[in-house]
Amino acid sequence: MRDKQTLHCQRRIFASAFTLIELLVVIAIIAILAAMLLPALSKARFKAYGIQCMNNHRQLAIAWKMYVDDSSDFLPYASHWPYASADLAKENKYAWVTGQVDFNPNNPSNWDVNQDIKNSPLWPYCGNSTAIWKCPADFSFVTVNGEQKPRVRSMSMNLWIGGFIGYDGGLSGGRGWVNPPAYPPGTRGGNPWRVYLKTGEFINPGPSEIFLLLDMREDSIDWGNFATDMRGWPDDPAQDNFYDLPGSYHHRAGGFSFVDGHAEIKHWQDDRTMPHVVNSGLIPDQYACPNNPDVFWLQQHATRLK
Repeated sequence: MRDKQTLHCQRRIFASAFTLIELLVVIAIIAILAAMLLPALSKARFKAYGIQCMNNHRQLAIAWKMYVDDSSDFLPYASHWPYASADLAKENKYAWVTGQVDFNPNNPSNWDVNQDIKNSPLWPYCGNSTAIWKCPADFSFVTVNGEQKPRVRSMSMNLWIGGFIGYDGGLSGGRGWVNPPAYPPGTRGGNPWRVYLKTGEFINPGPSEIFLLLDMREDSIDWGNFATDMRGWPDDPAQDNFYDLPGSYHHRAGGFSFVDGHAEIKHWQDDRTMPHVVNSGLIPDQYACPNNPDVFWLQQHATRLK
């Protein structure tokens, strides 16, 4: 009797179970729904990265402004100059950040926030946050003793704000070489392109139009500066060139903050601005790029003739 009851229960269970075809239909429906939802989820994720990136930019721009206000209107330099003579080497400490970011596991500037970031003159104004120095969509890392360590920085400063300890380094036809033994008179502050040294100099095109910081590509970032080549601006775009490459972490777009403190995401128009990323290495980022509207935009928001 008990065996008959057991057999009857088993028959009822099998009779109410899914058939193979029904299971396949359910799996297919789930796959279709997942395929429909994934783009939306991906879009939402990228939007969240963009919002956080803009917040980081604004916070770091505020830190820069607070430092300037407390330093008698002195602008921190966009870059140190490791080749400076002894009399100028002391100026390196006023660079907004020193060190070099690369993929060398023996270089703590890549992965140790105590190496450069916490020694930055801006650090006391950063609210003890190292996260604001990086775009959250930058997932680059350095492998140190078998451990993948995230790199600490994706942001760089507009070279023309502070320059190489106050000089243009001879870029874009400039005559302000920082190398010893001679420093031509009148070249501090740039010549012919202005290297901004005081906030009162932001009169052309104005604080809302000059970018302060931007996200750089993981394979282009090195020192603390991003150099825009001004040659050809504004009437000869055939001379357009890149010295460095901007980031495009936000679906063919990069994050920027401006001198007035606002931040925005700039969408790139030219594929030459976004060559394929070199994984765990540095891309050759100095090349001619004639008639590139993205170069023109960078020039328009970088500096002006003195």
